[in-house]
This record gives sequence, C-alpha cells and structure tokens, in this order.
Amino acid sequence: MALDAATLALAVGEIREKLLDARIAKIFEPTRDELLLTLRTRTETLALLLSARSGSARVCFTRESFENPDTPPGFCMLMRKYLTGGKVLDVRREPGDRIVYFDFQCTNEMGDLVTNTLCAELMGRYSNLVLVQNGRIVDALKRVDFEDSDVRQLLPGLAYTLPPKPARPDFFSVSSASLVAAACEKPLPVADALIKTVSGVGPVVSREAVWRAFGETAALAAELDAAQQARLAQAIDALRAEYEAGGTPVSVKAPEGRPVEYTFFRPQQYGAGFVLTEWPSFSEMLEGYYAEKDRAERLRTKGKELHKAVHNLYERAVRKQAARRDELAASEKSETLRLYGELLSANLYQMEKGMQRVTLPNWYDGGKEVTISLDARYSPSQNAQRYFKEYKKKQTAARMLAELLTSGEQEIAYLETVLYEVESASGEAALNEIRAELKSQGYLKYYKQRDKKQKPADFLRFVSSDGFEILVGRNNIQNERLTLHTARGRDLWFHTKNAPGSHTVVMSEGRAIPDRTKEEAAQLAVLFSSQAHGIKVPVDYTEVKNIRKTGGLKPGMVLYDLYETAYITPDAALAETLAKR
Repeated sequence: MALDAATLALAVGEIREKLLDARIAKIFEPTRDELLLTLRTRTETLALLLSARSGSARVCFTRESFENPDTPPGFCMLMRKYLTGGKVLDVRREPGDRIVYFDFQCTNEMGDLVTNTLCAELMGRYSNLVLVQNGRIVDALKRVDFEDSDVRQLLPGLAYTLPPKPARPDFFSVSSASLVAAACEKPLPVADALIKTVSGVGPVVSREAVWRAFGETAALAAELDAAQQARLAQAIDALRAEYEAGGTPVSVKAPEGRPVEYTFFRPQQYGAGFVLTEWPSFSEMLEGYYAEKDRAERLRTKGKELHKAVHNLYERAVRKQAARRDELAASEKSETLRLYGELLSANLYQMEKGMQRVTLPNWYDGGKEVTISLDARYSPSQNAQRYFKEYKKKQTAARMLAELLTSGEQEIAYLETVLYEVESASGEAALNEIRAELKSQGYLKYYKQRDKKQKPADFLRFVSSDGFEILVGRNNIQNERLTLHTARGRDLWFHTKNAPGSHTVVMSEGRAIPDRTKEEAAQLAVLFSSQAHGIKVPVDYTEVKNIRKTGGLKPGMVLYDLYETAYITPDAALAETLAKR
C-alpha cells in the first residue's frame, strides 16, 4: 500500500510536535533512495527517516540502525553543507497532497541566517527529495530534466513548482453527500467509483466506507437508491470523524503473516484470519510495516553491483571451462595425426612435391586404404614432419588442458561460494569483506587510496544445549581463519557436502562432544549454506586435525579424507534458539 495524504497528515502532526526547535546533528544517506537525519531537542535525540523509494515512500521516526557507505554520496554531502546545524522552524504539508516541507534556519557561507526547505515528495514512483532556497531548487535526490518530463523539471537553479494535481475533490474538503452523488454517476462498483471520485485517501478508505454501509454485497454505484446513498454518506462521515479525532494507527497482516495494509482506523473489511495491530504512533506504524521489506531492499540495492560482478565472473569461468572441454575433446583425436605421419614416412617413395592428397594402405587397420591431405608447397618428408609436429602440439595441449580443467573446476566452486555469500550477506560490512576477498584474489581492482583496511568481523557465535561454543564463518576469509587458525586439533568441523556454505566448528576445549551438540552444529552448517531449505542434506564432519590446505586452493577451500556424513533436515528456529543461550 502507498502512503495516502490522510495518513501522512496525521504522521506529520506527530513529527511537527516533536521536532520544533530541534537541530540537525548528523545527516546520512544509507541508500540512494533514503536520507537519515539525526536531530537533537532539549530532551532527546531523534532519527528521522525520509524515504523516496517507490514502494515505501514515507517520513517517520526510526530506531533502526543503518549501515552507511564508507564514502558519502554527493547528495548527502550537499545536505550536510546546507542543513547541518540547522534549526527546525516548521514541519508542514501541502493540503490534500503527499508533500511534506521541513523548514530549517541555517547559516550560509557568509554567516547570514537563511531558510532552507527540504521538500519530501512521497508520490509512489515519482517520490523525491528536493532542497529549496528562496523558491529555487538547490538540488534534488532524483533530478528530472526535460527528457524525463516536459511538464515539471527538478534541476538546480530552476524555480520550485508543485506537481499537477488530479481534478478530483479532496475526501475531507466537500460534503459526503456531494462525494456520493459524484460517485453514483459512474457505472462502476461502489468502491471503485468512490476511489475514482475523490483524492487524499487510499483505496482502503473507500472500501471501508462501502463495507460499513453495505457489507459484502454492493450494487453498481449508478444503481444505488436514495436510502443506500444516505447510508454510504453516513459511513464516510464516520470515517471523517475518526480522522478528525486524531485517528488510530492500525496495520493489517494476512493469515500467513504478510503485511497487507495500514490506515488511521480499525478496518472492518477483513476476515477473521487477518490480524489487526494498533501502534502507539503513526511513525511506529510506518516503521513497523515497512521495516522488513526495506531491510531486504537496502541489502539488495547495496549488493546488486557486487552480485552482478560475481555472477559475470562465474558465467565467464563456466564458459571458459566448456571451451576447454571442447578443446580437450579435439586434442584426443591426435592419434590420427601420428598415424598419418607414420604412413607418410613409410611411403615417401610413392609421393612427390606438389601433390594435394595421397591414398595409402593403413597396415594398422588390416590394409584398408586411407586418404591423407597434403600441402602442395612442401615435400613429402616435410608433410610427414608437419603431422608429427601437430601431433606433439595436441599432446602438450591435452596435458595442459587437464591441469586447466582441474583449476577451472576449483574456480567455479569458489565463485559459487562467493555468489552464495553475496546473496546471503547480512549487511554492508559483510559485503565489504567479500569485496576485499575478491580484490585479494585479483578478481576486482584494488585502489590503494580509496580502499581502507577494515577490522575483520567476528564469527557468528552460538552455544549448544550441552554448553559447547559453536562458531560459524560468515564468508570465505572467515571460514579459513576459523578452520586453520582459530580451531584446534580435537575441535569438530562441519560443512554441507558439495555445496556452498559456512565452516562450522564446535570448540571442544578438550572435552568429548555429545551427539546432541554434533546434531545442532550440523543443523547450523546447513542453515548457513545454500541448502538451508533442503531435506536430508548431507553434512560432512571431522576433527580439525584432519583438515589441510595446499597453496593452490582458493580462500575457504580445504581438503580432508577422514570424515563422517550426517543427513540433516534443517530447523529454521534452531539458530535463534542457540543464539539466545
């Protein structure tokens, strides 16, 4: 659901009450569609999120912690220049529209006091953040030029103008009877007719008015009689009264737990299986509704470029491997070249220079005749030597290709693990570790000035039901550090068989490890692997002393011979249970 003007108005009222006279302390841009302002009042510090993402545009307070990019984007630096230290003068909205204005009193380069306005336009896929000074645009998060729109441009230096509004009355500005009368002119179901008649509210409000008036059954709007129109007008008035009283922030979840709606009243249109949740404030409602969706979207956005790079590397490695196999198959026919060379050498007296082919008996195949192509430029002896030389080249290529195929399989397996790690990364820090790993292996370019050495993240730590510590690596570098440097000889090592995943180690501390702990460690090894949703997944386990690594192996890849295999059906709740111990 998109944020409508009515719910936005109530949220802005809450925000204004808390932010007046607050000052901006910090400004961050966690993703290209979001701006995070840290503001300090006399009594508390608040974090205000302004999101211009098309599927979740909103302004609200947030308690979520964000991972910010190492290098602030250009728009973030601009906001810091113009707004840092600014005092909130007012928070207002455009009546009947989804635009919020944040007026800040700031000091310019000359030391003069100026008013800068940050306009949050929360209009679906047209959502944007625009900084305005004296009616002129300083800059916009998403610039709109003449190629993007011939109606309204958002470029530095242009006058700031409002977007065009639909020619429909506002839900709260005209009488309910007038709204109903206008809707009844349309040959549509009542809810659809009401949606296309009014502005300022979302479809949930129109559907609720129809539900409260008629329940599940409702005729076409054009077929409503006077009594039915009066009932619909009463339902609209009741919703207006709830809004005027301040509303109740409520979100709705489907029976399977999926968020489906939020609004300023307790909706009656949903069945018994739906769960309605009341929130203390509209900010908390918006944050709670969008939190999980946005968290996944932020990570997807941040990892998109890296995922594309790794996927391209993987596809290229697969193509190279296929070409090598084809070349090896061709080189396996080299015995024919040797045969032709021997036949030519044994029958030089039958040939002369300038011949293009010769037919000779093949005594290796019962005397059957074989036709051999010749190069007319060379003598018979030189043609024979050319076949022997080509034979030796094919033999050498076959030996080299066998080695390349082995290293190619290792590279493909390694890139599969990296691809899994990018897809399952928990945040920007994890993605940065993967980038550093790829740079160390020569897959990505290393920029000495730009790439700062970062402190390695800790392993995931769990405690088994028997009190044993279980460590899980987050990526290949951590897997290698865990297995080869942190774990010791009698510690027990687990890994999903023939699949990308984390190294998992039970720290034995010299004690015998019970079967229950072994099973829990195997479960974690599966849960933190590409087989997390599988059934009866094979997991190899062995003592760390049996693990070895040769210099030619990629990070996170090890060798072991002595091991046992357990078959595990993963329990998704286990990781959370063990992490709480």
